[in-house]
Amino acid sequence: MKGSEPSPRLRSAKLGHLSSECAVITGRASQRLPAAIRYCCLPIGMAWTLPNTLLGLLLAAFGIPFGARLRWHGELLALAVSRWPWGKGGALTLGNVIVHTGGTLQQPCRTYAHRAGHGVEPMVTLAAHELAHVYQYLVLGPLFLPLYMLCGGISARNRFERAADRYAVSGRGWWPWSRALRGESSTTHR
Repeated sequence: MKGSEPSPRLRSAKLGHLSSECAVITGRASQRLPAAIRYCCLPIGMAWTLPNTLLGLLLAAFGIPFGARLRWHGELLALAVSRWPWGKGGALTLGNVIVHTGGTLQQPCRTYAHRAGHGVEPMVTLAAHELAHVYQYLVLGPLFLPLYMLCGGISARNRFERAADRYAVSGRGWWPWSRALRGESSTTHR
């Protein structure tokens, strides 16, 4: 079926090389992850965030009767639940599950900072932003949601969202406590 074939950019990515897949999503070259991380730590991270992923799967199961569609995205390390029937747009990541209202994660979107009026930033893809959240979940596992809420929930001030935006723009810096965030001025992202 033609509709189920991957895009030419995705087909050109070397399978099994996470860095190549990430470059396809962000449109930029990214640093290659060491083999030890790709083959050892990734399964550990997926097991660590399994409670969050199970919440995402439960949410997906609830949406299927109302038209939600499921598709595994290896380049995102996540199951995408598209056409979510409720909500005003955007996406929600729970472990290795990304729930979104649109038909594709490749849709362009504005960063949190741009929408909050904290400057003009380029359009990013929803896929790149949500991939950063998947990485954050892989490292933080069940600690992600409490830490995310402690950092302000869904807002431009939340360091998790700022890191995801930074990753979507540059292909780097998905960790919420990276040096790049510490170097921001106190007036940025208020």
